Amino acid sequence: MKTFPIRAAAPLALACALAAAAVHAQEPMTEAQVRAHLEAQGFTHVNDIEFDEGLWEADARSADGNRVDLRLDPATGEIYPEDQVSSLTASDVEARLSAAGYANIHDIDFDDGTWRAEAEDAGGRDVELRIHPHSGEVIGEKRD
Repeated sequence: MKTFPIRAAAPLALACALAAAAVHAQEPMTEAQVRAHLEAQGFTHVNDIEFDEGLWEADARSADGNRVDLRLDPATGEIYPEDQVSSLTASDVEARLSAAGYANIHDIDFDDGTWRAEAEDAGGRDVELRIHPHSGEVIGEKRD
């Protein structure tokens, strides 16, 4: 009978542990983590790592030895190579940004594997945006 409280507490403890892990997974990557992540993906000679417009940027060599410029999402670790092709058009990007609450959207450009745009956020502030090449989701934002 004394095991009932332990059995009842086990699901609660598991839920708390999973919630803590989910919060931890959302923490942005550090420069050292970016380097380790890129090297784990087969990139070598990783250098010039810097954080710009909400994304990590780095120069590296691919597994076949070619020099590449990379962008990396600090929350998910997703890598955007400079030669990536987008499945969206500039009009698609503008529509998605407008639906997300951005206004006065301009200077939409596909650059180095991600879309870039300038706009005003919901608070009326000028921002520079990085947009996912396939989903149209904002993956980086910097006040202009």
